[in-house]
Amino acid sequence: MSATRLVKSRVRLLFSLLCLIMGMTMLFAPASTTAKTYQKAVWIPVDSTIERGLESFLHRAFADAQQQQADLVILHINTPGGEVNAADQIGQLIRQAPMHVIAYIDNQAFSAGTYIALNANEIMMTPGSSMGAATPIDLAGNAADIKFISGWSNKMKAAAELNNRNPDVARAMVEIDTEFPGLKPKGTVLSLDAQQAKRLGYADDVVSNKEELLKKLGIQPDSLQAIEPTGGELVARWVTSPIVMSLLLIIGLGGIVVELFAPGFGVAGTISLFAFSLYFFGHYVAGFANWLHIGLFVVGILLMLLEIFLPGGIVGAIGFLSIVTGLVMAAYDTKQGLASLGVAALVTVIVAFMLVKKYGVKGLFNKFVLGETQSSEEGYVAPRDQRELEGKSGIALTPLRPAGVVKVEGKRVDAVSVGGFIEAGTAITVVQVEGTRIVVAELEQKE
Repeated sequence: MSATRLVKSRVRLLFSLLCLIMGMTMLFAPASTTAKTYQKAVWIPVDSTIERGLESFLHRAFADAQQQQADLVILHINTPGGEVNAADQIGQLIRQAPMHVIAYIDNQAFSAGTYIALNANEIMMTPGSSMGAATPIDLAGNAADIKFISGWSNKMKAAAELNNRNPDVARAMVEIDTEFPGLKPKGTVLSLDAQQAKRLGYADDVVSNKEELLKKLGIQPDSLQAIEPTGGELVARWVTSPIVMSLLLIIGLGGIVVELFAPGFGVAGTISLFAFSLYFFGHYVAGFANWLHIGLFVVGILLMLLEIFLPGGIVGAIGFLSIVTGLVMAAYDTKQGLASLGVAALVTVIVAFMLVKKYGVKGLFNKFVLGETQSSEEGYVAPRDQRELEGKSGIALTPLRPAGVVKVEGKRVDAVSVGGFIEAGTAITVVQVEGTRIVVAELEQKE
């Protein structure tokens, strides 16, 4: 029995030594990194207000990144928010991207910007940066209706759950009338600074600057490829903003009305043409408008002008419908296009009413009627009535080939022969007078 105990004791001792050795090996062995090594990284800015023009740019930027075989996309987010529908489409673009996406926030990512960040695989923030406050608001600055807020809250919640983030934090960023104990009281919305976001699992890490971010990711700064918006895409981002859309249509339609009351094609017409050109250019670059929409607008303008010469209303009505169809179809959203056009039409009617009140309806028709008079005081002299010379006889002072000078009742007058050549000194007779044109014929001599 003692021998058996001795063997068991030695086995236990040996097992303990093996465990101790394994533990020491794990303790002092170099820490293995779990960070992924990226072969190609691109840097894409997501700044200013979020709108459909930004969505169009990001589609192009992600396509370029994929073409370059990038396996990492860093979205540099700095936005106060913007259009919910555009953010929704951008979020879908990020989720479907085949590369790893990191949202880097070094200032602010509020409202729709927070939603975009939540769809990324990781969120990195700098000290002093913020995210949250994602309650959707209307153009007047008021909170959207409860149904819309509920739907947006669910989208934020789903985006948070993509990377195992607490969904209640996302809801607290949206829902005003809901209390979230430990997060916010009722009547407010949640926003987080970098440290709070990290503590709640909404920021994967806090880095001091871009250089530290790249160092943590193992990326050399000179190997980072930036994809920037083109000049046309910058214009498109500006033009596709709902406020700018409405403003351009107001200027375009208002310029046409003002031009109708102003003599000649002047400043108002030029500004109107520029506004419509900018509207279509921005939407064309953003990928929402095409040549069909532009053609409908141009044909509509031509038909409206044709209505001046072909009264009846049918041509003008078709032209009006063509203009409206072209403008609305060119917009990124039919409802938004109709809303912007409706606002522009209302303002245009008010402007037209004010112009009619000031200049009267006659001011409009004066555009198509010659209103100038040629007075003798200004140096204009009406042609003399010479119909009394018809049937009178005279003599050709110069040869008529067929034009020349004749003398009738002692007056020198310019004339043309009714037939061929008339020699100088030949007797003539005036056979016709049309305004200043005097027609003569050779006077037949009696035998």
